[in-house]
Amino acid sequence: MSLTPHELQKLEKIANDIREDIIEMLVAAGSGHSAGPLGMADIFSALYFNILKHDPKNPNWINRDRLILSNGHICPVRYAAMAHAGYLPISELKTLRKLGSRLQGHPHRTALPGVETTSGPLGSGLSQACGLALAGKMDQAKWRVICLMSDGEQDAGNTWEAVMLAAKYKLHNLTALIDRNNIQIDGFTEDVMPLEPLVDKYKAFGWHVLEIDGHNFQAIIDAFNEAKAIFEKPTVVIAHTIPGKGVSYMESDYKWHGSPPGISDMPGEPPKKEQVSIALKELRTLGGKIKSEHE
Repeated sequence: MSLTPHELQKLEKIANDIREDIIEMLVAAGSGHSAGPLGMADIFSALYFNILKHDPKNPNWINRDRLILSNGHICPVRYAAMAHAGYLPISELKTLRKLGSRLQGHPHRTALPGVETTSGPLGSGLSQACGLALAGKMDQAKWRVICLMSDGEQDAGNTWEAVMLAAKYKLHNLTALIDRNNIQIDGFTEDVMPLEPLVDKYKAFGWHVLEIDGHNFQAIIDAFNEAKAIFEKPTVVIAHTIPGKGVSYMESDYKWHGSPPGISDMPGEPPKKEQVSIALKELRTLGGKIKSEHE
């Protein structure tokens, strides 16, 4: 079903609010990852405000969909989306990475209601998701499992063990999404460890494969709806995203993979004292398309 203009505008606003929160969280923490969280804001908005079956007032609802974040380092976007959905106060976001905070640098299962698994080691999330999906299939449960992965963690052998297992057991209740932003901490993925042809690889392993623009809300929602109609195999959505989306000097620049703004001067980047103000101004004005209410 097509999104109405009002529904689309709502998702766009939530995603942009999440991006502003990410910048402010990282600045307050003084550490963390920028590029991946900004690039995944649209997908998380679509998940928490359209796709997922979930209940913030009852995080352990038995019929909830299980969302597994394998690339846990992008957790600021998840925390921000969960805050806007009602799992925690938005004011708590600025406790990111602080001693005693529920918002750790990687999600911790027992720290925050609504987080299904503890994540950190890249390549582990899909195996965890397979276990949940297999249990759900054995129980004939109606809930689904969604696993979010980075493209960089496709380098990990553990990922492909899980890919084979999911195909063997025909885990049709499992949908994986790969954030295909083409960067990892050491550079561009195709320089570090070439992944292409990624679509053909997943098809060869027995998966149903979809390829989308990860910033197109209709495409995101349609992909997850199509996955529900596939009954003989698991589905992977390869979502092409722009790392650092919304902040011009960060976009598609791997140097911002694990760096927050305002911490250090980088060659070719704005001075560190200006990085935060530039980022927030661009997000609040959608790159200058609207006038900021803060001006």
